[in-house]
Amino acid sequence: MTQLASGRAPWSIRRRVVLGVVALVALLGVLIGTVSVLALRQNLLQRLDAQVQEVMHFVSSGGPGGMLPGGNDSLRGGLVVAVAADGATPWGYVSTGPGSQLALTAEQIDQVLAAPAGPVTTVSISGLGSYRVQLRAASNGEYAVGLSTAEVDTTTWTLVGIFALVTAGALLLAAAGAVALTRVALRPLGRVTETATRVTELQLASGDVAIPERVPPAEADPRTEVGQVGAALNRMLGHVESALVARQQSEEKVRRFVADASHELRTPLASIRGYAELTRRIDDELPADAIRSLDRIESESIRMTALVEDLLELARLDEGQGLVFGEVELVRLVTDAVGDAYVAAPDHEWEVVAPEPPLVIAGDAARLHQVIVNLLANAHRHTPEGTAVTVTVAEEGDEVVLTVADDGPGIDPGLQPILFERFARGDTSRTRGTDSSGRAPVTGSTGLGLAIVAAVVEAHHGTIGVASEPGDTRFTVRLPRRRAAHPGGDDLAD
Repeated sequence: MTQLASGRAPWSIRRRVVLGVVALVALLGVLIGTVSVLALRQNLLQRLDAQVQEVMHFVSSGGPGGMLPGGNDSLRGGLVVAVAADGATPWGYVSTGPGSQLALTAEQIDQVLAAPAGPVTTVSISGLGSYRVQLRAASNGEYAVGLSTAEVDTTTWTLVGIFALVTAGALLLAAAGAVALTRVALRPLGRVTETATRVTELQLASGDVAIPERVPPAEADPRTEVGQVGAALNRMLGHVESALVARQQSEEKVRRFVADASHELRTPLASIRGYAELTRRIDDELPADAIRSLDRIESESIRMTALVEDLLELARLDEGQGLVFGEVELVRLVTDAVGDAYVAAPDHEWEVVAPEPPLVIAGDAARLHQVIVNLLANAHRHTPEGTAVTVTVAEEGDEVVLTVADDGPGIDPGLQPILFERFARGDTSRTRGTDSSGRAPVTGSTGLGLAIVAAVVEAHHGTIGVASEPGDTRFTVRLPRRRAAHPGGDDLAD
């Protein structure tokens, strides 16, 4: 999973919306519940205070030593009365129900009489709980009355529980509704994402550069946020398609120019080489410097001819021309190529590891021979004398695997990613040495050999890869046994 720089997993839009809605509903539920509970409790306390003041009125009319007129005090459960007359011991009682009273202890009486005179206040009485108490002072003493807040507290907590249950239910409904709404709201965005995903799967690096995928008009309406994204994606795809078409046209022009130029250069190069050879034959009439110059002209014309042929070959492969498919006996092809390499470079050790022929595949024999020759020439050119080069042919299912391995110094790791690109060379210098006669180049390369190998292998629907380290360099070519979509009949059999 992708992580943010802080290490926290990113939140999706759906998750943010759902959590945001739930948090908002929770906040509103807590706010409404708190205000409602506080308002109700305040109202209940005001009513209780009014009852306390009413009881105080009856008590005050009877004096500090009196009782509630008519014995009504016995009818009020939870009523507390405490009296401290001058010169008398303070006394008090609590009504527990109709006709039932309990005398207050001295500690409880002191707690009741400790209330401030005047307004109704809350007093906590040991063993009895919280009471709303009013104290009044008279000329002959003071007295206090109070009523229990138990009913108010019970009602308050009941309401808190109700609001908690309602809020929890509202949160569940809000979460479910938010999930459903975001699923519906983000469905067009999902279709935009599917379009973008299909575009990423197109093979735009080669072949047809057209981009047929577009966001449907319903998801490309600029009046909506998702539609703005879809419309922007459609515009971007249009620009990309135009750029790819322009690039393809430019590449086609370059390929055509290279093919035409290579074709036209073959004749003058052949003439230059021919005249150089003809002139050098009359070396008795030429000075040594002129003969040496003619040798250089001849060798360079040979090299330029090879370069032109390689460029023309690549141009034909780019256009998909020149491939003649048929049955190719690969083991014999490899054996012949290695035999030629041994004759050309006897200072290397050459070995072939292959099954008994025949090993027949579908391909162009001349082009496959060129692949093997180029890989062998590459191994010879970039390794010192005495290097062992082993060519292995093996069957793996519906594929044939050709491996050219050597125990040379290896390939620079920085060069390996671009090894099959055109004009990629292991030696960065363009200068070339000569042999003892001053004629043939002995170092450097055009950088097209491996590019031709890759193009031929790709034209055969195969793959090529390289793995190299000092002492072990391997070029691995995988070719299908059968030709894909063989025009004109069945595929070639194993």
